[in-house]
Amino acid sequence: MRTPLEATTRFKQADPWLGGGPVTRRTRRDFLQQSSRLLAGGALAGLPGCGGSEPQAGADDRPNLLFFFPDQHRPDWLGPGSGSLAALRTPNIDRLARDGVNFTKALVPSPVCAPSRACLASGREYDRCGVGSNRFDYPLDQTTFYGLLRDSGYHTMAVGKLDLSKNSKNWGIDGRNFAEDWGFSAQINNSGKGDGMAAYLQDPEGPKDPYYAYLDSLEPPQGKACAEDFRRRRSGFPDTWWGDVITSPLGPEAYCDNWIAQNGLDLIAAAPKDHPWHLVINFVGPHPPVDITAEMEAWVRDRDGLGQPFAYEGALTPAEHVALRQNYAAMIENIDAWLGRYIDMLEETGQLENTIIVYSSDHGEMLGDHARWGKSLPYQASAGVPLLAAGPGIRSGYECHLPTTVLDLAATFLDYAGLPTPADMDSQSLRPLLEGRTDSHREVVLSGLRNWRLAYDGRYKLVTGFGDEDILWDLEADPLETENLAARQPEVLRRLREVLPG
Repeated sequence: MRTPLEATTRFKQADPWLGGGPVTRRTRRDFLQQSSRLLAGGALAGLPGCGGSEPQAGADDRPNLLFFFPDQHRPDWLGPGSGSLAALRTPNIDRLARDGVNFTKALVPSPVCAPSRACLASGREYDRCGVGSNRFDYPLDQTTFYGLLRDSGYHTMAVGKLDLSKNSKNWGIDGRNFAEDWGFSAQINNSGKGDGMAAYLQDPEGPKDPYYAYLDSLEPPQGKACAEDFRRRRSGFPDTWWGDVITSPLGPEAYCDNWIAQNGLDLIAAAPKDHPWHLVINFVGPHPPVDITAEMEAWVRDRDGLGQPFAYEGALTPAEHVALRQNYAAMIENIDAWLGRYIDMLEETGQLENTIIVYSSDHGEMLGDHARWGKSLPYQASAGVPLLAAGPGIRSGYECHLPTTVLDLAATFLDYAGLPTPADMDSQSLRPLLEGRTDSHREVVLSGLRNWRLAYDGRYKLVTGFGDEDILWDLEADPLETENLAARQPEVLRRLREVLPG
């Protein structure tokens, strides 16, 4: 049985950020013949065509900024080197934990796609980010930290599901719509799983974004097969959206997260060598549906130890939960394998020692806990995420148990670029903490969506607007968030309420 460490992939497409052109048609054999071997937790074999080189003399020597940003990776699903799920194999995320800082109590400022990503881009808390739900696009007159990096000389790049035009679904067939407004020098923005399916099947039927355009450029075209597969999985929502574990009709060369990751490698290869770069890779996984390729299924189908949901009430059987969690694991392990490929590419091209690498997610995933699926909730499985960083000057092997927010990555990236945090941003740089110049940061972090708000101090979490009464959970004593202590801990409730907006 092959593992994700033995099944890393390589395929090539045209440079749509340089003016488009047809995607190279390739056979499955061509693709698999160029696969390379990923060594567990370490470097990779050679990557043909990665380009890149050491910076030229006199070049801007500020660090490169590589940001892995998958969709819906819950915080407790990390392997034994970075978390506590021994059955999950994430050697490259584990490597970031070994060589850098692992934030074990990180939240997002809002646990749903568009608001979370808008908070990050703007450096503003949920109530000030301009995107209240997935029914809003990012305000084009609002600054992004990406744009500030670009204007300071960084070559800023983005691939994957940016979700900054979530409401309008205005990606552009080449994925470049709004690149200038959002602050990117190079961009291939594609749809998410559900949005891409709906857009493709909408009259006139056909691709509306670069990923489905790529699928339909293959021989035979595969866009409709992908969209219809997702439509079938969506038909019995929510159970089939999470519980349908049938393998994808797509092979590894057409699988979306592989296409996204390869686009990122190609963008780095084409980037100017005399400027530092920032790349954000917005994977569509491990967001449902839990579609995986046959190759990925072989890694996990007999895997034990991935648990069962807490207090689940629904139609899925324990065996079905095992299978869907195996698929969820495969999506995470596939992203981890790509992280290893990027580390190897940086090492081979002499850029690793001058690159900050960050791994996080836009929100978590309930996976059936509390009889809930998805995100949008104040529970830790939904609002919490992994957050790890490694690179030059960052202390090694440090676990940070302070409350932390992904919001602070905006100021952190600006800090590493030598830029001040604008006064209208709420983001605060993590750099002093990362480099060991302090062991303190925020005392409380915030999150919210629609009517509810929360304040979290690393132990206690106050939630307002989520039901008829305030909720206070002690996550040290009650990690599953079942016992409301609001009436018994009035001083803690008062202290946390004071930091909530309004």
